[in-house]
Amino acid sequence: METLTQAKQNLVYQIEKIQAADSTKLHLQNLGVVAGSRVVVINRTGNNAILLLKNNRIAVSREILSQIWVKKSETTAESWTSLDHLSVGQSGTVVAIHGQGAVRRRLMDMGLTKNVRVTIRKLAPLGDPIELTLRGYELTLRKSEAALILVQKEEEA
Repeated sequence: METLTQAKQNLVYQIEKIQAADSTKLHLQNLGVVAGSRVVVINRTGNNAILLLKNNRIAVSREILSQIWVKKSETTAESWTSLDHLSVGQSGTVVAIHGQGAVRRRLMDMGLTKNVRVTIRKLAPLGDPIELTLRGYELTLRKSEAALILVQKEEEA
């Protein structure tokens, strides 16, 4: 077991216990951070981290991260990453879309929804834009838009 401060980015962990003051535990419980939940550290910045919990992003301080004990999820030892980190030929399944409002709606209207398999087809010379294959057609996205899409990488054969 380790704390979330030691957890690696983009790996799925299961919360084992929370050792914090009762008021902090209650606040975390209201956010859905409870023992047994699956959580992913999707970003670290300074003394804070962004957690993905049930498709919700939560910003948590380093102090609180050190009070949450986790273990690697055995049922799902997958690796999650944003779509812009895949290379040509790699595939993944969409786990979540982090865009807000019109951006999220537009991505979903183009077919990027949960559990859809996407394959990186081409990258422009400077890495932007990215051409994807999904649902039997090709789609081109800006790198900034692809960064909003969290995918579960598929194992290469």
